[in-house]
Amino acid sequence: QVQLVESGGGLAQAGGSLRLSCAASGRTFSSYAMGWFRQAPGKEREFVAGITWSGGSTYADSVKGRFTISRDDAKNTGYLQMNSLKPEDTAVYYCAADGGRLATVVAGRADYWGQGTQVTVSS
Repeated sequence: QVQLVESGGGLAQAGGSLRLSCAASGRTFSSYAMGWFRQAPGKEREFVAGITWSGGSTYADSVKGRFTISRDDAKNTGYLQMNSLKPEDTAVYYCAADGGRLATVVAGRADYWGQGTQVTVSS
């Protein structure tokens, strides 16, 4: 079992920045692919960014060039640095992790999910 806890959400102004953290516990995090998803009110959950165990990353087109996913396996923590925030980035952000391929995470089929952290961007 892997437990994931997100933090770092909050209120930001358009053009501002936030950094989300995803702390993992329970098993060796370093071998897991992980990712970030978000869900805005009235919308379906969508993929935001993903990273392999070796550091390869992929992003949704809507956040490319603005968001950066990273991981610190020594701290069992993943991060999502969000810059140039827009009001449309407002959502609950979730981290996910899976012991298999990144494609499994990207498809929304990860085994482990956090509870989410709210990000609100004001215009």
